[in-house]
Amino acid sequence: MTLPELAPEIMRFYTETIDEADRLTTTADGRLEMVRTQELLRRHLPTPPASILDVGGGPGAHARWLVEDGYSVHLVDPIPQHVAQAKATGATVEIGDARSLTAADASFDVVLLLGPLYHLIARTDRDQALAEAYRVLKPGGLLAAAGINRYSSLFEHAAFGHLYKEPMQKSIGHILASQIHDGKKAFTAAYFHSGEQLRDEVATAGFVDAEVFGIEGPAWSMLAAAERNTGGDFRDSPLFESALTAARMAEPYPELLAASSHLLSIGHRPA
Repeated sequence: MTLPELAPEIMRFYTETIDEADRLTTTADGRLEMVRTQELLRRHLPTPPASILDVGGGPGAHARWLVEDGYSVHLVDPIPQHVAQAKATGATVEIGDARSLTAADASFDVVLLLGPLYHLIARTDRDQALAEAYRVLKPGGLLAAAGINRYSSLFEHAAFGHLYKEPMQKSIGHILASQIHDGKKAFTAAYFHSGEQLRDEVATAGFVDAEVFGIEGPAWSMLAAAERNTGGDFRDSPLFESALTAARMAEPYPELLAASSHLLSIGHRPA
């Protein structure tokens, strides 16, 4: 089997550095991302048993609950380890690349791009992934595409308590200015969107009625700071419930998009 062409730092990160299967369950801010993603998707998804193509679906964190909700899910991911783990979700799976999908034209009701756009540094690659999503969606079908917020690293490293260190300021300053992390240290190669940029990329690809939502809302870094600096577990706490409430209350206010860790754009292929 020929593996997709993938930046080596991304392959190393997901096979050697992080266990993506645990990311959305073991921390309070991870759980907040999961709960809010579920809320936003369930608000817009068609009724089961619609067909969903989960592109870059990793080990199946979202595929699992979508299958449990009654959807027919096919997961595509470039990391062999992720695809092997995702088999346990009940979804069908394959190794593949967001920029070159094997699915037939107009064959799915929904396409999820909940990871690829922030690992494709070049705009041409992101445009190709969105074009492929458009191609395989049925007329009227739903696209949900995620991005990492441009300012996420600033909030995160302030929460971790080491942003005052000069090397960290230099690193985060470069991300803020360039919107790119090169993947040489800590996190892997990534592109950081503003809400306006994510909406523009989705709309430019031909999707209509494109909206952008802040997933975690303005209080996610408070959860991260509480856990990282106390060693406590805040996944089931009044602090978690307050952060979740803040995310919901922030939705009508576009200026608060910049405070979320991740952004979610929802659009449709024209009917």
